[in-house]
Amino acid sequence: MGKTPRKRLIMIGAAAFAGYTFLARPWFLRWGASDEEVRQALPGDDIVKHPRYMTTRVITIQAPAAAIWPWLVQMGQDRGGLYSYDRLENLLGLDFQSTDHIVPEFQRLEVGDKVRLAPEQRFDLALEVRMIEAPHALVLSSPGDPEEAMAAGYPAMSWAFVLNSLDEQTTRLVIRCRSDYQPTMTSVVMNQVFLEPIHFIMERKMLLGIKQRVEQASRQKSVEETDNIPLHIV
Repeated sequence: MGKTPRKRLIMIGAAAFAGYTFLARPWFLRWGASDEEVRQALPGDDIVKHPRYMTTRVITIQAPAAAIWPWLVQMGQDRGGLYSYDRLENLLGLDFQSTDHIVPEFQRLEVGDKVRLAPEQRFDLALEVRMIEAPHALVLSSPGDPEEAMAAGYPAMSWAFVLNSLDEQTTRLVIRCRSDYQPTMTSVVMNQVFLEPIHFIMERKMLLGIKQRVEQASRQKSVEETDNIPLHIV
């Protein structure tokens, strides 16, 4: 006698959950990262000491760290954007307009500054600059003390952007997120089933967006420098 439709649905659901948990989730938590990069201690790791959720995602960019750094400094909703899917972000009313060039007036950033993730008049959603070490590391976090936030029932997170030079023209951009939250059934399901995949989709696009912009700017600079080389007619 064949299985009932209900049992089939349960089996399909169990298989999908297992595939997500043991195959898809481990892959997107460390997209692009080597084993060494996943294990590597990074600036900002001490902010959220015992994360329930941690990602390390990496991309190789054909440019020196100094050429990538200005694109990181100008990130933010009311600044240069996040170089991700603006249309998706704007469906939520976040009003992102990611720029395709370096904006001089957005190059000033200091510890304690806020990097907004949504318009201030709509959502109180911003991260605080906890560390800035040009052109190597930029660390953002949820405002205030993480332990106090957790005690009050709010999640705590850190978001680190680290540039590791492989040679003079090649850099690994590492983005690490660490977060902790109250382990209720609702928060676990919300984070692992809904927020984590969305975070991966948007952050992967961010990495690709930064790479595209930096390398395109580097190519344009090389063309301009070549065009400006004087010709010597003998």
